[in-house]
Amino acid sequence: MMELLQLGVALCILCTCSVLGFGVDPALQIDVFNELKLGESHEGVSQVQGFHNGSKAFLFQDTSRSIKASAIVADRIAQKLRNKHEFTVLATLRQEHLNSGVILSLHHSDQRFLELESSGHRNEIRLHYRTKNQVSHTEVFPYILADKQWHKLSIAISASHIILHVDCNRIYERVIEAPSMDIPNGTTFWLGQRNNAHGAFKGIMQDVQLLIMPQGYISQCPDLNRTCPTCNDFHGLVQKIMELQDILAKTSAKLSRAEEKMNSLDQCFCERTCKAKGVVYRELESWTDGCKNCTCMNGTIQCDTLICPSLKCSPDSAPAYVKGSCCKECQPICVFNGRTYFEAERQAMHTSGNCLLYECWDRVMRHISYPSCPELNCSPFHQITLSNSCCKACKGYDFCAEDNKCMEHSVCINLEGGASCICKDGFRALREDNAYCEDIDECAEGRHYCRENTMCVNTLGSFMCICKTGYIRIDDYSCTEHDECMTGQHSCDENALCFNTVGGHSCVCKPGYTGNGTFCKAFCEYGCQNGGTCIAPNTCMCPPGFTGSICERDIDECGTGRHSCANDTVCFNLDGGYDCRCPHGKNCTGDCIHESKIKHNGQIWVLENDRCSVCSCQSGLVMCRRMVCDCENPTVDLFCCPECDPRLSSQCLHQNGEMIYNSGDTWVQSCQQCQCLQGEVDCWPLPCPDSECEFTVIPDGECCPRCVSDPCQADTVRNDITKTCTDEYNMVRFTGSSWIKHGTECTLCQCKNGHICCSVDPVCL
Repeated sequence: MMELLQLGVALCILCTCSVLGFGVDPALQIDVFNELKLGESHEGVSQVQGFHNGSKAFLFQDTSRSIKASAIVADRIAQKLRNKHEFTVLATLRQEHLNSGVILSLHHSDQRFLELESSGHRNEIRLHYRTKNQVSHTEVFPYILADKQWHKLSIAISASHIILHVDCNRIYERVIEAPSMDIPNGTTFWLGQRNNAHGAFKGIMQDVQLLIMPQGYISQCPDLNRTCPTCNDFHGLVQKIMELQDILAKTSAKLSRAEEKMNSLDQCFCERTCKAKGVVYRELESWTDGCKNCTCMNGTIQCDTLICPSLKCSPDSAPAYVKGSCCKECQPICVFNGRTYFEAERQAMHTSGNCLLYECWDRVMRHISYPSCPELNCSPFHQITLSNSCCKACKGYDFCAEDNKCMEHSVCINLEGGASCICKDGFRALREDNAYCEDIDECAEGRHYCRENTMCVNTLGSFMCICKTGYIRIDDYSCTEHDECMTGQHSCDENALCFNTVGGHSCVCKPGYTGNGTFCKAFCEYGCQNGGTCIAPNTCMCPPGFTGSICERDIDECGTGRHSCANDTVCFNLDGGYDCRCPHGKNCTGDCIHESKIKHNGQIWVLENDRCSVCSCQSGLVMCRRMVCDCENPTVDLFCCPECDPRLSSQCLHQNGEMIYNSGDTWVQSCQQCQCLQGEVDCWPLPCPDSECEFTVIPDGECCPRCVSDPCQADTVRNDITKTCTDEYNMVRFTGSSWIKHGTECTLCQCKNGHICCSVDPVCL
C-alpha cells in the first residue's frame, strides 16, 4: 500500500491535471451567480428547482429585468480574463422554445469581447468576440439548444482552437481567428441579456462559470476525454483497493467456515422427520397418541388403533382407566356395602338429614371430614343431591369444567349428577367411556348417502359426494348427466355437430367440412386453383387477378380497363395481375428525390429545417414555396408570418433605441442581419461569399472582405507556415510573428506569408 501512495504522489506531479478532484482552483474560477449575488433583490429572476440539487438554479422570467454586475465585480471578472488566451465558458440551462437570448455578455460600448448567445429562431449557438485585429467576429454553431430541455453547455477556447460540448458530447471542434482579450477598463458584464432592451434569455440557468483553463469542461463532465487521472481519482482508487482487500478478507473467512460446514456434512445423512402436537419425530420412530400407535414413515405419520392387552388382576384389584392412558390397568379396590370402589373414589351416605363421606384409600373405605358447603344461589327445589359429595349442587351445574376426562374427537356433556363423554358426529368410541374416539370411514363402511353418478370421499368426521366426470351436481348427494352440447360447454368446431354422450360428448364435422370435429375446414371437391382458398363447401375465394368457381380463369386487367397505369406507362397483362412498364427515356413514376429521400407523386411535406416552407412532388419535380400568410386566419402561425402579429408586445426597439419595428421587420446593423420576431431581436452575421485569395481587407463601410494584392494593406492573411521572413539581423521569422524594428521604438513589423510589413504606432510616439 505504501508503494501505491508513492505512485499516486508521482502521478499527481507528472500529470497536468487542471481540474482537482474536489473542484477547481478558486483563482481560476469565476462563479457568475456568486459574483452577482443572484437572487438578492433582482427583479425578474427567482430561484427554482434545477437540473440537480448541488447548486442554485434561477428562472429568468419573461419580464423586464436588469441583471448587470456592479462596476467592481465587472472589473474583477475582466481582470481575470484580461489577456488570457485559454478559458472555458460553462452553463447548465433549459431554454424556452423559440427564444433568442444571451447567456452572458462582456462588452464595452458596442464592442463585444465575450458574448455567448443561443438563437431559438435559427437554432444556432453564437460566440461573439473581437479578433486580434480588433475586428468584431461571430462564430456560429448550428444546434438546437432552445428546446425546453436541460443541457450542459461548454465552450473551451485555446488561442485559435475552439471546442463546443453539449451534454458531454463533443459537437464542434474548429480553428478560428484567435480572440483578443485586451479588455479595457469600464467594461460591463451582463447575465441573461445583452443590455436592458435586447437579448433577454428566457428559461432556467444553473452553474454558469468562467474557468481560466483550456479544458474546463472536465469539471462539468469529469469522465470526458481524459488521458490522465486526477490526484483525487488515484486516491479514490487506492481507497477502493483497500475496501476490496477488506471485502476479500471477510469473504475468504466466510468461505473457510462454509467449507468446514460442508466437510462436516459429508459425515451426515439427511432424513425426513414428522411433527405432531409440537414434537418432532425421526424416521421410523414410533409413539403412542391416545388410543393409537403412530410411526413416522418417510415424513408421513401413519397411525393404527391401539390393541389393549387382556388383564389378570389380583383379588384386591380390578381393571380401571388411568388418566393419560388408553388401556385399562389393575387398580386397588375397596368393597363397601356390596359395591366396589377404586382408589380415591368417594361415596356419600345420607341418613336422617346427616351425611357421612367415605373415601377408598389403601383398599379400605375410610370416613373423612369435609369442609363446610358453599352457599347455593338456587332454591331448594332446584338443588340436587350428589353421590360423591355431602354438598348439594344447583341443577345445571358445569361438572365438565370440574372434571373433564374427554380426549380428542370427544366432547364432555353435563348429566344430572356428573360429567360424561360422547363422540362427535362422524366418530366412534375406542373405549366404553367414550373418552377416545376415531373417525368413521363412511365411504368404506357404506354408511354414506352418495347416490349414482357420484364418488364418495371420506373426510374427518364426515364425507363428500363428488360428481363423476361429465356430470353436474343436483344436491349434496346426487349428480345428473351434464349435456355439454345444450349448455355450449363443448369443444366442437363451429362447423361441427355436437352429440351428447354418457359422461361427455362427441363432435362430428358437418357435411361439406372435413376434420376431427374439434377442428373442421371447408371441403371443395375439385380444389381451388391459383392460390384460391376454400371458404365454404365447394366455394372458393380467389386471389386478386383470378376468377371462376375454382379460380381457374385469369382476369385481363389491361383489356377490361381495371388497371391503374398512369404517367405514360403501358399496361401488360400477367397471370394474376398486370405490369405498368415505362417506355425508355421517360420517368413514369412521377416520384421525386428530395434530400436523399423518395417523395411520391402528389406528396406534400414541410421542410425539416424550415417549418415555414412547404414542398410538393409534381410529376417528378420538387416545388417549394414559403407558407402563404393569411393574416385574416385566426390560426395563422405567427412564427412563419410575424407580419400578422398586431400586438404591441411583439414590437422591437432598434439597437440605437430610436426606432421601433413590428414583428417580421428586418434591418442591417453592424454587418449583421437583424429581425424582429414577436418582441425579440435576433441578429446573425451577413453571409459573405467565400474568398480564395491570400490577402483580404474589409473596406470602411462594407461588411465583406475584398481581395488585395498588397499584403501590407490586408487585415486578414491566410497564413502559410511554410513562408518565412528574414529581419534586419538575418533572423528567420515565421508568418504571423511580429517584432519591434531594430534601432526604433515605435516601428512594429510583421511577417505576412514571406512579406515584411512595418508601420509606426502613433500612440507610441
